[in-house]
Amino acid sequence: MLILNRRAGEALLIDGGIRVVVLSCDRHGVRIGIEAPSAVNIQREELRDREGAGQAAPGADPADQG
Repeated sequence: MLILNRRAGEALLIDGGIRVVVLSCDRHGVRIGIEAPSAVNIQREELRDREGAGQAAPGADPADQG
């Protein structure tokens, strides 16, 4: 695992044209933005884990991937 310090407005680039931008940081957490080619599937890990277990999140929209 690579651990980096970033401030709001700073970004990091991942091979394949993926750009992760720190939008804001506060005591509630960090907001990030992800720019990636449309062929790259981006999912929140907890939703993927629920789907893998055969459980859908209550009221979750299956089209919601992030």
